[in-house]
Amino acid sequence: MGKHYDMVIIGSGVSGKAAASSLASSGKHVAIIEDDLWGGTCPNRGCDPKKVLVSAVEAKDQLQQLQGKGFNIVPDVNWPDLMAFKETFTSPVPEQSKESLESAGVETFYGKAAFIDHHSLKVNEEELTAEQFVIAAGARPSILDIEGKEHFLTSREFLSLKEMPETVTLVGGGYIAFEFAALANAAGADVHVIQHNDRPLKAFDQELVDLLMKQLEAKGVTFHLNVSISKIEAAGDGFSLTDDSDFQLNTDLVFCTTGRIPNTEALNLENAGVDYDKKGITVNEYLQTSNPAIFAIGDILSKSQPKLTPVCSFESSYVVSYLTGKTTDPIAYPSIPTMVFSGPKLAQIGVQATTDDDRYEVSAIDATKWFSYHRTNEPISKIKIVTDKDSGLLVGAACLNNEADELINYFSQLIEQKVSASEVADHIFAYPTIASDLSSIYS
Repeated sequence: MGKHYDMVIIGSGVSGKAAASSLASSGKHVAIIEDDLWGGTCPNRGCDPKKVLVSAVEAKDQLQQLQGKGFNIVPDVNWPDLMAFKETFTSPVPEQSKESLESAGVETFYGKAAFIDHHSLKVNEEELTAEQFVIAAGARPSILDIEGKEHFLTSREFLSLKEMPETVTLVGGGYIAFEFAALANAAGADVHVIQHNDRPLKAFDQELVDLLMKQLEAKGVTFHLNVSISKIEAAGDGFSLTDDSDFQLNTDLVFCTTGRIPNTEALNLENAGVDYDKKGITVNEYLQTSNPAIFAIGDILSKSQPKLTPVCSFESSYVVSYLTGKTTDPIAYPSIPTMVFSGPKLAQIGVQATTDDDRYEVSAIDATKWFSYHRTNEPISKIKIVTDKDSGLLVGAACLNNEADELINYFSQLIEQKVSASEVADHIFAYPTIASDLSSIYS
């Protein structure tokens, strides 16, 4: 007979780690299983190390913008030094994450979890049973199924590159491609982005995406639209990429940036009576699977909400509250900001309406010459806001500028707290700041 627990958590990423620690602190006997790096993708090889590297793009952009306006030299990005700095953040994460769980009273297991039946699973050679389970096993980079796919690298390898090669190619046009394109370009690489259709970043405002592409092209990034790569071959020290027509490109490294897929296969979910589809595990409004004893949270979910770290944290907090009896309400997601940490940055939240939608008023603002952006000579600052015609309240926003990550969070607060334009006008912000522009944007 194996070990028995109140709760077994599968996955030690942002959502799983937080759920395990919180459930243990509530008095539950909890175990957690991890088969990769303790702490999960975000702090090890995801958003956190990426944002450390983005600091180089931000610094270089600012100096380039101020050429002849206080600066005469733009230094090269020293990629090995930058990666060494990144390692100071990522290297301690696995050990610290495991120690944090154990100090919270969580029993840790390293290995792959696979369900035996509705109330038990196997990890390595050990059988664990539990009253309830929380699956937070996350997702991994997807790989295009084409000839030569073994030559693809992914975000894992990009964020561990020891040297930046001369030529980098990114196959796929999502946010990871745009972020890596900005990083590799800032580090001096000749960057190519290949997208199978003419609509990269399809979840974002089309006009702002087009403007972002033009900004990256001006820096030297090349976009190849409506190209479907069908074959990768080794060619000298690099690779040759071709499609079924006449496209051909040689590159030092090629990265597959076509999204992420849920880690469902190895779990033997059928044995546990847990339903799932190609997007992940399906759950009800309480994050409960088709097996009432098993819940799922984070990037392994099949859901319409974006698979982002803050969303994982939100789901983790909810499921802990539900499992400990602090709430019986279904989960209610707030408006969720989404972000592309490129150069410039692109962000949006809430309703993204068109001007012909009678329910909303859409305002497009060119803020390029506003003091907040002109003082650092930003090449572009575009802002869009969407207000509900009946209430006059802000319901959506999008922005493209170097401060988009800060601005979108202000918009998030205005939307969620249903703040009116008059209330913003009555507020005194520190000046001159991005916040002090809000009354001019939302008026």
